[in-house]
Amino acid sequence: MLAFAALGISAPAIADDDIGTIARGQYVCELPGDAGGPAGIAQPQESFRIESASRYSSPQGSGTYLRRGDRVIMTSGPRNGDSYRITGRGFLRKLENGEPGRLRCLRQGR
Repeated sequence: MLAFAALGISAPAIADDDIGTIARGQYVCELPGDAGGPAGIAQPQESFRIESASRYSSPQGSGTYLRRGDRVIMTSGPRNGDSYRITGRGFLRKLENGEPGRLRCLRQGR
């Protein structure tokens, strides 16, 4: 910590959430259903596939993403700016105004 202080770097800037990846595979997105119908209403235009450590593809095209802690942010391509919160293993919630929204994306199989 003293070395950081000597360089004029604050510890919180260094201690930001770790960079990581999410599991490869297809993420199927849906909105919640209701008690009188299906549990989820498929939103195929929102679904995407994680192709590699930092690349995704979607019906609209492909791009890159960045994971920091429990957040996933699409950083290029047609989904640039979309962000999600990881709420469980293979389970994401799309963020709306910085808060988890209704759209959920679930990793399908392996």
